[in-house]
Amino acid sequence: MMFVVLALIVALIAGVVVFLRLPMFGKRPSGERLKRIEKSVNYKNGAFQNLSPTPNFAENVGFFTVFRSMVLKKRIDKKPLSIIPTEKTDLSTLDAKSDVVVWFGHSSCFVQLEGKKILIDPVFGGNASPLPFMLKAFNGSNIYSCDDIPETDLLVITHDHWDHLDLKTIRQLKTKIKHVVCPLGNGAHLEHWGIDKNIIFEQDWNDQFELCNNLVVHTLPSRHFSGRGPKRNKALWASFVLQTPNLKIFISGDGGYDKHFAEIGEKFGGFDLAILENGQYNVFWRYIHLLPDDVVQAAIDLKAKRVLPVHHSKFALSNHPWNEPLTKLAENSVHKNIQIITPKIGEMVNLNDPNQEFLRWWEDVK
Repeated sequence: MMFVVLALIVALIAGVVVFLRLPMFGKRPSGERLKRIEKSVNYKNGAFQNLSPTPNFAENVGFFTVFRSMVLKKRIDKKPLSIIPTEKTDLSTLDAKSDVVVWFGHSSCFVQLEGKKILIDPVFGGNASPLPFMLKAFNGSNIYSCDDIPETDLLVITHDHWDHLDLKTIRQLKTKIKHVVCPLGNGAHLEHWGIDKNIIFEQDWNDQFELCNNLVVHTLPSRHFSGRGPKRNKALWASFVLQTPNLKIFISGDGGYDKHFAEIGEKFGGFDLAILENGQYNVFWRYIHLLPDDVVQAAIDLKAKRVLPVHHSKFALSNHPWNEPLTKLAENSVHKNIQIITPKIGEMVNLNDPNQEFLRWWEDVK
C-alpha cells in the first residue's frame, strides 16, 4: 500500500511538472533579457517590486478567509443569466482619420489614433484560465475573434496574467502585428510563442516608445503583480499613456490605488480619456485591484475628462454580482463631476465627441 501511495505521489508531481511546462505558461526571462531586468531600479531580490509595500491580501486576511468567501460562499449572480448585449463595429472599415476606442469586454480594447491601429491586452480565446473549462466568457460577450482584427500597428500588453495575455490569441494575431510594447520580461513569453523579437520593445517604468511622429507610448507604474505559474513577479506590470498632439489616453492595466495616479495626472496635465479597471475587486485584495470608490479617486487624481471602466462584464474572477462594478461606479461618480462612459461591447467610442452618450445597458440584463 505504501508503495502504491508513493507511486501516486510521484506520478502527481511529474504530471504537475509536465503541465507547468506547457507553452501556455510562457517563458521566464533569461540571457540578455534577464541582464537588462537586473539593472532596473524596480527589480530587487530576484523580483519586480511595487512603489509602495503591496501585500497580496488586506490586513488580517489570510488564504482560508479568501477561500471561504470565494468557494464556500459562492454567489449565483457572479454571471448574468441572459446574453450580454453587444454592438459589433467593423474595424476594417473605420475612417483612417477618426480617433476611436472599441472595448471588447474585460480589459481588451482597440484604439485608433493618428490613423494607427492599437490593440490592448487582446483575449479572444473564450476563457481566462489555463484550464479551458474554467473562467469562461459570459454568454454573448466573446463576439470578436482574431479574424475581425485588421493589420495592427501596435500591440500593448500591460502584464502577463491569463485574462490579459492569451497564448491562442497571440499566436493567431502574430502575423498581423507590426510592433509590440510591453513591460520588462514579458517579451520572453511573446518570443516563446512566435513573435519576432525584433518587433518587441520591452519597457521599464517611465520609458517611452515613439510609434510615429505624432504618437508616443509611455510606460508607467501600476500597483499589481505578475506571473503565470508558481513564480511571481519575474516580469513587470505597467500602466500606459498614448499621447498625440491632440489627445492623451491613460490605460491603467490592473492595479490597486496608490500615489502614482496623482503623479501621472500631474506629469501629463490631465487626460481626455482614462481607461480604468473596475471589476473583479474585493476588499480582501484591495491593494492590487481598484474598488469602485478607488476608481473615482483615481479619475480625479488623473484629471480625466472621461472614464471608460473595464475589467468587467466578460469573466467572473471575483465574487461580486457581475453588474455591480458599473452600478456602483455610476452611483459613486454622480456628485464628483466625472463623466463615466459605458459603451456596450463592440460599440464605438468617438474620442473627438465629448458629448457622446451611452445607455445604461447593464440594467436590462438579468
